Amino acid sequence: MKEGPVIAPVASLLGDPARANILTALMDGRALTVSELAEAAGVTLQTASGHLSKLEAANLLIAEKQGRHRYYRLSGPDVAEVLEALMGLAQRTGATRVRTGPKDAALRSARACYDHLAGERGVALLRGAQRQGLIEDGQDLALTTKGRAFFVAFGIDLAALEKGRRPVCRACLDWSERRSHLGGALGAALLSRMIERQWVRRESGRVLTFTCEGADAFNAAFGPAAC
Repeated sequence: MKEGPVIAPVASLLGDPARANILTALMDGRALTVSELAEAAGVTLQTASGHLSKLEAANLLIAEKQGRHRYYRLSGPDVAEVLEALMGLAQRTGATRVRTGPKDAALRSARACYDHLAGERGVALLRGAQRQGLIEDGQDLALTTKGRAFFVAFGIDLAALEKGRRPVCRACLDWSERRSHLGGALGAALLSRMIERQWVRRESGRVLTFTCEGADAFNAAFGPAAC
């Protein structure tokens, strides 16, 4: 029997509700303290510390110490992408609650998936870029010549992105839309640029809110989220 990657240990870590809540709380790319993560998971500090030690040992989290506090963040965007896909699977298979509240509606509209735009707006961005011929539509996303000119004009340093180890364009399955949004280095750079331009502001947790001017500018560039 051919040996492959051992997924059982990671799956076991993700399957615990408290650890899943800890990881989900970090999906907006921020670093949080033990006490903040304990509150997000609904467990005691001691229990949270035990979970964090296991997640750090499995290389799912990295820790940074500043002063008296120890901050934790996801070890990389691939962790967030796996969590996003699992959320979509849970929703499709009926493992989530049927009724959703206002906060869930906000998450569906626009949210951070680690460091890139997700939700209705994230899907609209990718679909709009593909429709305009900026990104090649296929299993492997790639920039077109037209796309390179567009994103450079948008203020993205593509040469710097291409020197990095992270893929420039990557399709990330969106849990609420069940279609792909744009991940990778370009997805991260675009969200950062939209925040710089004040199209978007960060709310509590993963929620992102478009300003009126930002929504109009986004629609002009990529098309409305309802497309």
